[in-house]
Amino acid sequence: MAVRTGIACFGEALIDFLAAPARPGEPPSFVQHAGGAPANVAVGVARLGGDARFVGMLATDMFGDALFAELARHGVDVAQVRRSGEAPTALAFVRLGEGGERSFSFHRPPAADLLFRPGDFDAGAFASLAAFHCCSNSLTETGIAEATLHGMRLAADAGALVSFDLNLRPALWPRDADPRPMAWRAIESAHLVKLSAEEFAFLAADGGDVPARLFANAARALVVTDGAAPLRWWTANAGGSADAFAVESIDTTAAGDAFVAGLLQRLVARGIDPASLAHAFENDALRADSLRHAMAAGALATTRHGAFDAMPSAAEVRALAGGAA
Repeated sequence: MAVRTGIACFGEALIDFLAAPARPGEPPSFVQHAGGAPANVAVGVARLGGDARFVGMLATDMFGDALFAELARHGVDVAQVRRSGEAPTALAFVRLGEGGERSFSFHRPPAADLLFRPGDFDAGAFASLAAFHCCSNSLTETGIAEATLHGMRLAADAGALVSFDLNLRPALWPRDADPRPMAWRAIESAHLVKLSAEEFAFLAADGGDVPARLFANAARALVVTDGAAPLRWWTANAGGSADAFAVESIDTTAAGDAFVAGLLQRLVARGIDPASLAHAFENDALRADSLRHAMAAGALATTRHGAFDAMPSAAEVRALAGGAA
């Protein structure tokens, strides 16, 4: 049997307009960057030398053309990208605050990435996948949500490791909508779940035991990041923490995506699949290696501006994390 190496990242791709430093007496200006959480992960995996693929719908406008070109330029396989002229590319305007923390203003919907449907997947492509990654930004409308869940099922049925990063952006959801029910449908279908500390608290706000609910379903490992503070991790039988790297952060855009890219690339390189994922986290050496590379990738992404452009190289991650490639 051929070794599976493919890491497919599904869903959102958009243009980030990053606010430039303000000049007295002049209107604000913004610099265009390619982005979108799963697209960022795909670029992050490619930069680390992994077999990265992006699956999703891009507009046929100038921004869709730019996203397609940038994904390809960074070494991401775009064979499963679909194109549509029925809606424009989503836009996000980003301002940076203290320590590089972001605030967003989204122009979505309508947007082409929301038009991907279950029938747009190439079912045969799942046979070569080692991992399939997605996030909640493709759960905000019924059609794209069903496509996301369908893709997760196809990946799981094919034996791939299914990864989900909540990456909650409340402004993308319909007004007065509670994201929890749909988010939980995806979370409960994933083998590897990544949350921020704020997202963990959000899910726990109804009094539930988040790890217990996860491990009663498909999950084999949960990771909760908290910026520069130590992250926490759980399996059904163990749990612990790991210290983050101290860096001078200027822009936290895509830091979580870089973390996920580093983690998935390292797990796939080690041949970790759904059946061995819990063991990989419960084994001290394997866990330390995987998390150090993930945290190094996430930390390095905060030291530069942009999303695609912020993804570190394998050499940079290795220099910070230590250890062999």
